[in-house]
Amino acid sequence: MNPKIGSALLALSFIVIMALFFLLNPSYERSLEAKYYYSIGEYKKAYRLAKEALELDGYNKMATTIAAQSSRSLVYVDFIDEARGYMQEIEKMASGDGISESDRAKMVMMSHIVMDRYKKLAPSALTDEALIKEAAYYNEKFASIYEKVSQ
Repeated sequence: MNPKIGSALLALSFIVIMALFFLLNPSYERSLEAKYYYSIGEYKKAYRLAKEALELDGYNKMATTIAAQSSRSLVYVDFIDEARGYMQEIEKMASGDGISESDRAKMVMMSHIVMDRYKKLAPSALTDEALIKEAAYYNEKFASIYEKVSQ
């Protein structure tokens, strides 16, 4: 047998063995599944699967990265959900004939809460860009509301 062909076959068999290990190893299987769920925005499920993968193999770098990405994204999702809820409450208060002093105080308080939480978010390279933009949008909205109702 030609030494070049033998080397090529050896390299190819090594790649096949590594691919099979990667695909059949339960830890990496869960990591791939977590990566999929992260890519479609299912951060809670991705985090859970990545943690399961890490329990099976603590050295699984893919699972470590996905767990960190998902954890960071969940912080943003919680912030956005809270901001949406406050925005709905403010819209209800503003839809009436006028805004009472107690409603103004509530709006100022809600604005403070959202703006303070936004300052603590600390985006990273691992955070989904769409989540960062949406969080910034709500921060700007509440800063605007604060300026209007605090005068």
